[in-house]
Amino acid sequence: MLDRATRTIRTAALLLAAYFVLNIALRLALPHALELDEAEQSFFSQYLLAGYGPQPPFYNWMQYAVVSLSGLSMGALIIPKNILLFLCYVFYGLAGREALKHQKLAAVGMLALITLPQVSYMAQQDLTHTTALLFASSLFLYGFFRTLERSGIGSYLLLGLATGIGLISKYNFALMPVVALIAILPDAEWRRRVLDWRILAAVAVALIIVLPHAIWLGSNLEFASSDTLVKMAAGNEPAGAVRIGKGILAFLIAIIAFAALPVAIFAAAFRRDFVRALSAGNRWTGMIERMMLASLAGILLIVLFTGSTTVRERWLDPFLLVLPIYFLAKMQAAGLDLSAGLRRLRSVVPVLMACVLIALGFRVVGAGLIGTYSRPNVPMADLAREMTRQAEPALVIASDPYVAGNMRLQLPHVPVVIPDFPVAGIPAYTTAGGPVLIVWRGKKTATAADAVMPERFSSALTAADITPQEIGALSRPYYFGRQGDNFALGYAWVRPGAR
Repeated sequence: MLDRATRTIRTAALLLAAYFVLNIALRLALPHALELDEAEQSFFSQYLLAGYGPQPPFYNWMQYAVVSLSGLSMGALIIPKNILLFLCYVFYGLAGREALKHQKLAAVGMLALITLPQVSYMAQQDLTHTTALLFASSLFLYGFFRTLERSGIGSYLLLGLATGIGLISKYNFALMPVVALIAILPDAEWRRRVLDWRILAAVAVALIIVLPHAIWLGSNLEFASSDTLVKMAAGNEPAGAVRIGKGILAFLIAIIAFAALPVAIFAAAFRRDFVRALSAGNRWTGMIERMMLASLAGILLIVLFTGSTTVRERWLDPFLLVLPIYFLAKMQAAGLDLSAGLRRLRSVVPVLMACVLIALGFRVVGAGLIGTYSRPNVPMADLAREMTRQAEPALVIASDPYVAGNMRLQLPHVPVVIPDFPVAGIPAYTTAGGPVLIVWRGKKTATAADAVMPERFSSALTAADITPQEIGALSRPYYFGRQGDNFALGYAWVRPGAR
């Protein structure tokens, strides 16, 4: 028989499992046009590489493994992501159990993770690499807290595993082990964990996981950092106090945007107890405070050093993910009776789950009402079906990863490439072994007269002395869209050997 505390955690996990099953069912019920990150995963799942571009490869490796086993489908793209998110909650609950020493509080902390919009809504809407980061961060918190409490070899190996996965999930995770070290330095007992010989086992595990990508990164650092530098660029803002001020303001706004909802929900659930607990503390709350402050200081230094005036909330994900555990630890340290507040907080969780599901569905099915279209509204299946009505291509060459990923989902047995993806040995126009379909984004009101091939495609064909057999454009209405609102693709058929 399970005791009551264990049943509480089990019930929370079952509720979360049901919630993620509903998320999967909802996404499968919506049109099978891909979000941006989904399209990139669809495209990149053709290749097993040490690096794919500006993002580390953990999620790509996972997606490649899934597609290799099951084939490409909407389910193959959606189910692994939801499993990672579910595990994020589970490991977060296990981390809470180590820090809070109370099964019921750990279960509530696990459920309370849904109060973070970056975890509950944004990750479901599109993000893939951020999903991997959230999973790795929760796993790291569990491994780190467990190592502080139970310094067995298993705890150190888990910590090394989490660190390795985190480093190849998102580059900003690199701050996590640094701030964790800073946070435990003032505590003599915890400081000894760093000097334990078993820390070498953790380092070895992390290095083994990171090594293939680290070797690739050494030769492709500029390519890998280009996208991040563009996002952090200050644009035309001149250097000086104004730019620094804008960077600091953006940093503060990102913190408020990240933390506002969980603070409001905890304050509403626990009322005066939440305010009373702010002045309380113990060993664990002090360590978590040092972790958060050190990480935020590190991000602020990066903002100031790069001159950035943009700070995205998801950059804070691994560092402020611990907030629900921190709030519960503060109230526990205050010695308050939390039963009424916990009941109120638990009652909010299903409401938040329903709100997330409704919002995810309405942004697609209600697009015609609000006049703003999401990528699942794009009629990719109709466009692909019409373009390939007469023949199936031996190769698709797409203008960008979004078009490429969607075409691959619609034609899963056809190789798809883009011109500037650096993969040696990709099929070329003259070696495809059959007709080649070139696809690019077109005008909204596309007609045959609008079918102008992008210069990079036309110049490549000219250089290869190949003449397109057909150039066209297709325009189809958005799913759930207003009359007259269309999405268009241009296309060209090329047959090897045609002059």
